[in-house]
Amino acid sequence: MGLAKTEMFTDKQNQIALFAKVFGHPARVAILQHLFKINTCVCGELVKEIGLAQPTISQHLKELKYLGLIKGTVEGTSVCYCIHIEKWKEMREIMQQFIGQDLQINEDCC
Repeated sequence: MGLAKTEMFTDKQNQIALFAKVFGHPARVAILQHLFKINTCVCGELVKEIGLAQPTISQHLKELKYLGLIKGTVEGTSVCYCIHIEKWKEMREIMQQFIGQDLQINEDCC
């Protein structure tokens, strides 16, 4: 299987693709929805709420944190996660610009 060759694309195209990827798994969507609902969370609570194994939840949290959509603080032996508001707003703006593009296609073209 070949490389993704992401360097062929603009930074914005790569960023949109990464944001789209994070929403491509229902567990990550559920985690984000739960964090918005309670505004803070400990990983153990997510395991109970989402119903997946702790290592699986941790992997999804790692993906979300890598993109900066969530942030975490260590509290004893636990990590408390919450939505990274500034990054979320940035992502929302980028995705709204992309998705909100007006179609300039003649209806008879295809």
